[in-house]
Amino acid sequence: MKRYLLKRLLLLIPTFVGITMIIYSMARLAPGEYSKVRMSAEGNIKSGSISQEIIDSERKLYELDKPIIVGWANWVWKSLHLDFGTSRKDGRPVIERIKETLPKSMCLIIISILIQYVISIPLGIYNAARRNSSFDRSSSIIMFILYSLPEFWIGMLLILFFASGDFLNLFPFGGWKSDWAYSLPWYKQFGNVIWHFVLPVVTMTYGSFAFLSRYVRGNMIEVIHKQYITTAVAKGLSEKRVIFVHAFRNSLVPLVTLVAGILPALIGGDVIVEKIFSFPGMGNLAFEAINSRDIPVIMAILSFSTFLTLVGMLFADLLYGIVDPRIRVER
Repeated sequence: MKRYLLKRLLLLIPTFVGITMIIYSMARLAPGEYSKVRMSAEGNIKSGSISQEIIDSERKLYELDKPIIVGWANWVWKSLHLDFGTSRKDGRPVIERIKETLPKSMCLIIISILIQYVISIPLGIYNAARRNSSFDRSSSIIMFILYSLPEFWIGMLLILFFASGDFLNLFPFGGWKSDWAYSLPWYKQFGNVIWHFVLPVVTMTYGSFAFLSRYVRGNMIEVIHKQYITTAVAKGLSEKRVIFVHAFRNSLVPLVTLVAGILPALIGGDVIVEKIFSFPGMGNLAFEAINSRDIPVIMAILSFSTFLTLVGMLFADLLYGIVDPRIRVER
């Protein structure tokens, strides 16, 4: 195990370096010069209202005047010291903007993931145990209808019916906390935050029920038809023990693969949901950074997501050996 873990950790280094270099190159080579676009300087330079020296000084400030490989190497060296530069949009340190938005996105994603798994896994197990029953068929139809509905459409409908005031005004329109809530005690502030989370969480979770529940159902059905399950039933074991102890544990291996995508989702946020509900999270920050060609912010967010993806894949590989002892990671 130690040898395997060391090899995988050493493999993360060149993989991470290569991915960050590709990301930086794509950000630098994207069409359009940021400095000129932001200042609307294409026409202003010709008219003389903005001098070329201003453009050159800004390009030098963000090292856009240097070759790509040099700019990337400088970024790597600074990021090792947790210096991700300053935002080109407002001049603030990138690390401060991430500290402001990351906790909000993590809370939103964690709540959504917990709800998804708590509902989808038992539903998939029950449908597999009652295969082709009326409940299995009806729940499958409902889940796939929900899965087919676009996320942005559901979000706008929830705002229209429950937050706009045209029909009901039960929940806030957007944001993560009301402006007047900062003067309240901590427990009332907590309740206000939960109140703001309801509609975004519903929008993020409804579509995943069908995918996860059918994923668990398919894995369970495949395992239930194994010979050792038939033997366990023949030995007189209870249905609950056969399903949860023998069948479900052996069906976890494919499900563990999904764990690799949870960690990057925590920092990446959900761009569509956060944009619709004006939620000040990482997804909204990433969307604004891409639109404004804010390279330092883009590099920081994508690099964190890349690192967490690699860590998630390693974590999933290690879990394989724990879930199924027949899997030996060193081999």
